[in-house]
Amino acid sequence: MSEPSKETDRAKLRLVSSPESEVYDLMRKPESTAERVKRLQAEARALALEQVEALEIALLKAAEMAREIAEGGDAYPVGAREIASRLVDDLPAKAETIKHIVHRSST
Repeated sequence: MSEPSKETDRAKLRLVSSPESEVYDLMRKPESTAERVKRLQAEARALALEQVEALEIALLKAAEMAREIAEGGDAYPVGAREIASRLVDDLPAKAETIKHIVHRSST
């Protein structure tokens, strides 16, 4: 079994440096409703970003699989090869668009 690559490990780890990402101090007074809403919204944004990045990775993996099918020859049905060859062009472009959207929204 192969070891996971460092690139894969980096994709799974995200350091968030903001007041909302701090460890909750049990000795601290309870949060106000507004503070709690702000913290939960920050958590929701972080989770949404992780899911969008996972979609980007899945699209790139699907593009690689589509390339294999498109180049697979007669073992694959003609229609499947044709659709796969179109996906080879489309999916990486869609993943790149998602990457730019995420980058633009996080800055």
